[in-house]
Amino acid sequence: MFLNKRKAIFLISVSVLIFILTNNQVKSQTIKIVDGDTIHLNGEKIRFTGIDTPELKQTCFKDSVKDPCGVTAKEILIDKIGNNTVECISEGKDQYKRTLAECFVNNESLSSYLVRSGYAFAYRRYSKKFVVDEDYARTNKLGMWSMEFDYPWDYRKSKKN
Repeated sequence: MFLNKRKAIFLISVSVLIFILTNNQVKSQTIKIVDGDTIHLNGEKIRFTGIDTPELKQTCFKDSVKDPCGVTAKEILIDKIGNNTVECISEGKDQYKRTLAECFVNNESLSSYLVRSGYAFAYRRYSKKFVVDEDYARTNKLGMWSMEFDYPWDYRKSKKN
């Protein structure tokens, strides 16, 4: 059975259209994880809203052993994102001109994930959105809740003096 010229052109056109549509859905992203609550996504600096993670140089103590909890928060974020696409919902800009956003991987909030794992805190000064996640981590002694630590905002304040 042979296809006439018209049917062949139609099938090729449909195939090309399907290829273009599916190919455009694969979004190319460049992502750099700065720390536990800041990323660069396609050149845009994004600070996660409603949470605060330990600073990279910040350490905690578990059973009198020093733990690099700031680095761990960043590593948890790197592992969670993996090779997945990150989607962010912008909520404006901060005083440092960073985009404030809640970001998601596979429809899961990265902020909620970090707080619930115990390596981020609900930043109550700006939002109460992640308080339930923090309560869960604290109750179950997850992450930093199993250690001696300074809240990130207290740590930053102590380094300014």
